[in-house]
Amino acid sequence: MADAKQDGWFAIQTYSGHENKVQRLIERKIDEEPGEGEEREIREVLVPTQEVMEIRKGKRVQVTKRLYPGYVLVHMLYNQRTQHAINSVQGVIKFVGSGSGDPQPLREEEINKILGVEVEEEEGTKEEIPFHVGQVVEVTQGPFTDFSGTVQEVYPDKGKVKVEVSLFGRPTSVELDYTQLKGY
Repeated sequence: MADAKQDGWFAIQTYSGHENKVQRLIERKIDEEPGEGEEREIREVLVPTQEVMEIRKGKRVQVTKRLYPGYVLVHMLYNQRTQHAINSVQGVIKFVGSGSGDPQPLREEEINKILGVEVEEEEGTKEEIPFHVGQVVEVTQGPFTDFSGTVQEVYPDKGKVKVEVSLFGRPTSVELDYTQLKGY
């Protein structure tokens, strides 16, 4: 274990609700580490979040929600010293890993998904959707035929488009196949 060195993003289990506190305490440890000439062993700490819209008291409010409650991600060089430094942080339960052995870093695909990094795929794997956000479209098939609406989101990987239509005088979002739409 003393010589075991792995570099990457590691998941750390924390007490639920203590993620931001753990993040601040680990950031403090990063600041205490030597900087200039030496490479930092603990590089970055992250509480994965996303912005979502919620209805509160009849109004739409943008809220930040944790993607993985009870977990913090740390980009670090895993060794005995850094393991002890992280485990000694108040609020940390343990590294998420493979049972009794050393934890494994998250796979590159997992961390790219969490961080929102788009990895370019081969040409031609996604269909080209001819609509863009803000465009006015008409529904040509399905239960909303002849409704007009505005494109809110485009999902090229699914071949779907989220359109806001007026239903009984209220804006309503519907997800439709892009083949059910006609642009103006």
